[in-house]
Amino acid sequence: MKIELHSPTIRRKEMDAVLTVMVEEKIGPGEQNRLLIQTAKEQLSFDYALALRSPAVALHLALKALNVQSGQIVVLSALSPRYYLQVLQDLQLTPLYCDVTYDFPCMNRELIEKTIERKADENIKTEQNGSLAGSAAQICAIILHHTLGFIPDTPAIADLGIPIIEDISQSYGSWFKPDKNESNEKDNFQPSFIHSKFTILGLEERDMLTSGGGALLFAMNRKDGTLLRNFAGITNEYCLPDINSALAVVQFKEAQRNAERRRDIAEIFIQASLPLASRTKHKRFISNNQYCNYSFSLILETGLKDVITYAKKKEIEMGNAFENTIASANSCPNCPVSSSLVLRTVLFPLYPRLRSSDVERISRLIMTLP
Repeated sequence: MKIELHSPTIRRKEMDAVLTVMVEEKIGPGEQNRLLIQTAKEQLSFDYALALRSPAVALHLALKALNVQSGQIVVLSALSPRYYLQVLQDLQLTPLYCDVTYDFPCMNRELIEKTIERKADENIKTEQNGSLAGSAAQICAIILHHTLGFIPDTPAIADLGIPIIEDISQSYGSWFKPDKNESNEKDNFQPSFIHSKFTILGLEERDMLTSGGGALLFAMNRKDGTLLRNFAGITNEYCLPDINSALAVVQFKEAQRNAERRRDIAEIFIQASLPLASRTKHKRFISNNQYCNYSFSLILETGLKDVITYAKKKEIEMGNAFENTIASANSCPNCPVSSSLVLRTVLFPLYPRLRSSDVERISRLIMTLP
């Protein structure tokens, strides 16, 4: 049987929750939408949140809350989701693409500073004679995407003094403890997004949590929460329907269980990749302590085609890790590393619903990659 690359983790609990909403014939935004926000607040301790129909709506509102002006610059990674560009275009904002490194698929402070300085040399600058501060005056926001579940050094980037919108759609639960019997860590954990103005938690099919589509937009402190409260009266056409919210509520409650399963599978894949690294130049990204095991990826010595074809013969679907990113759809000449990674980074199936036999098959595939 073929192993699919992606699969949402939908079990009986999620199905029952959605069915209950359908039976009650109250599928539009209502009580379940409010319950979703309450459930998420218990886990994330934010000040205020909106449950919206899509990540694109969430990003649009986050930028509007910053009172952005036409023509201002937004810094974002070339490996960010492609939909970011449509939102920026709709708001008449200018994207400034930042590269990554071969070791880590997210922006860091040094790369952001170099990107801003490069723009200064291209005369997109303010009056302050080429200083970083002068360039930053043209920048209204930095969007930090947690690409493939890796988490950037947000505190260091926040020191630049530019408002940050953080996207944790692929990294939710990275702070969970390995041992579920230990005391709850959420009272003490310090997530990266406490340094951001606003945080987006996508709930799309391939995000860590899913509602079948949608997103939470939240602010951690009261000052930033006040900015989001300006959208409290937004019409229902922008709000997440109850039929989706009910699914997301269960996903939040099952997140710890699913994270533990992902961790167990990833450990097996990592062990399988060790002998591979000794005989090829395929390598993994370097993770930090808060990696969430959203995926298992390898940066290949050569292109993707031969490896994907080899996996197909084994009835295992693999894919381009960055197929839906900005760099995959646009020429980013100032981001050579990102452009290279688009051509060489392959993604393996890694999701909680994989059976033990599936995990074993994928492990054998990893060990025998050409």
